[in-house]
Amino acid sequence: MQRLLFAGAIAFGILLGYVDSRPSWDDTGVTAGLLFVVTAILGAVAPDRPWLWALCVGAWIPLFGIYQTSNYGSLLALGFSFAGAYGGMVVRRLNG
Repeated sequence: MQRLLFAGAIAFGILLGYVDSRPSWDDTGVTAGLLFVVTAILGAVAPDRPWLWALCVGAWIPLFGIYQTSNYGSLLALGFSFAGAYGGMVVRRLNG
């Protein structure tokens, strides 16, 4: 189960990073919301390593942003992914 979640998280992260790096994509709110929701779900489903889910999903946006356009502001995406993953972990632990 962990390997399947891991592969899915990386695949979604790459897809989201690719879409966010397109010149025609300018909806940062949608990207941040998706990062938060997806990592929160992963953090709730597998709360043992929320940092792993945050990095698997959220690291791709800064990688694409820094590599293609030297956009170091894209590192802020990691904040949304960590907040989501740890938030999901907390919700899971509080609810059982």
